Amino acid sequence: MVSVTAAATVLPLGAGSAAAEPAAAPELVPGTPCTATAHACVSLSQNRAWLIRAGEVYYGEASALGGRPESPTPAGVFHVTWKDKDHHSKEFDAPMPNSVFFTNTGVAFHQGSLTERSAGCIHLSKKSSTVFFDKLQVGDEVQVVP
Repeated sequence: MVSVTAAATVLPLGAGSAAAEPAAAPELVPGTPCTATAHACVSLSQNRAWLIRAGEVYYGEASALGGRPESPTPAGVFHVTWKDKDHHSKEFDAPMPNSVFFTNTGVAFHQGSLTERSAGCIHLSKKSSTVFFDKLQVGDEVQVVP
């Protein structure tokens, strides 16, 4: 018969021990709800978007309109996956000029109405969609904040 004995050492908290401190929240880029790692920032509640480089806004604040309640724009951190200057949605049979896709479900920045919400994309003006298309590259970080 084999007998196994386990021993545990309990160390008291006190002098010489440090409790883990919570990690500091990343600093936000002034005037935006996003951090410096973002290349594009969207505030869904403010209907605004910005382009950021090296922790500073270089384009925006631009008007931006997200998805309808039944097809909301997802919040989170994403990366540009592909771009199409003259995209046409097969699903909605609709033009999507200056499309910059950043999810694997087809959500993109593109030129669209600033009064009528989308099926999940971020609508921008013609001018802003052109700037976003020209400046964002595949792999760039996109932060979408509720």
